[in-house]
Amino acid sequence: MSYKTPLVSVIMPTYNCGNYILQSIDSVLAQSMNDWEIQIVDDCSTDDTKSVLAPYLEKFPNIHYYCLPKNGGPAVARTEAMKRASGKYIAFLDSDDLWSPDKLEKQIAFMEKTGANFSCTAYAQMDADGKPLHVALYPPEHVDYKRCIRLSNPIGNLTAMYDQEALGKFTVPLIKKRNDFALWLQILKKTPYCYGMQEVLGTYRLGRKGSVSSNKLKQAKYHWQLYHEIEGHSSLRSLYELCCWAWVKGTKMGLKRKESRQ
Repeated sequence: MSYKTPLVSVIMPTYNCGNYILQSIDSVLAQSMNDWEIQIVDDCSTDDTKSVLAPYLEKFPNIHYYCLPKNGGPAVARTEAMKRASGKYIAFLDSDDLWSPDKLEKQIAFMEKTGANFSCTAYAQMDADGKPLHVALYPPEHVDYKRCIRLSNPIGNLTAMYDQEALGKFTVPLIKKRNDFALWLQILKKTPYCYGMQEVLGTYRLGRKGSVSSNKLKQAKYHWQLYHEIEGHSSLRSLYELCCWAWVKGTKMGLKRKESRQ
C-alpha cells in the first residue's frame, strides 16, 4: 500500500465514540481492497477515545489521528479531516457506523463505470446496540442540487464518496446539524449529479444517546439556516424548501424503504 497517495481517504470525525469507533475502523480494515487511509479527527472527546485508538494507531500507519485544539462541532472536524486527505476518492464514515466488506471496491467500480464524480449507496439500519432493524434505505438513481433539497437529503453520509482529483477539496458549512447535507449541496454545485447505487453497502446506527442527530425538535431551525443563510435562498424559496422537508419527514418519501436481512 502507498500511504502517501492512497486511492481512498476515509473521513472519520469523532466525538465520544470510544464504545463504537473500533467497530467502524474494523469495517474499513475488512475491506476487500486495501488502498486506503483513515483520517480521524477528534472533536475533543471527553471519553476514552484516544486510549482506545492507541493500539490501532501503533499497528496501522495508514490510520491517522488528530485532535482539534478545541471543540468546534462536526463540521469543523469533518473539514479538518478532508484537509488532511490525500486520496483520489474521499469517502465518509462516521465513527459509529459500519461498512460492508466490499463497499469501497464495488462503489469505485460503479463510479468508474458510470463516470460519476459523486455517488452514494443504499444502507441498512441498526439500533444503538448494533442490533439490525431489518430496514434498508435506497437513494434515487440520480440526484441533482434541487432534488437533493426537495427530498431533504437522500444521500446517506456513510455511503457518500466523491472524486477529489476531479472536484477538489471542500469546506463544510458551519452548521451544527445537517452539515453533511450542506456539504452535498456544495459538491452538487460542481458536479451535476450524485449517482445512487442500488445496493446496501453500509449500516447506520440509530438513536445513539448524545449524538447530534438524536434530538429532532430543532431540525426546522437548522434547515432554515441551511436554506436561507448558508445557501442564500430567498425567504419564499426557503419556506418552500422547509415545507418540502416537513413533507418528506412526515411521509418518509425521501428514500425507498425495503426489508433487509442486514
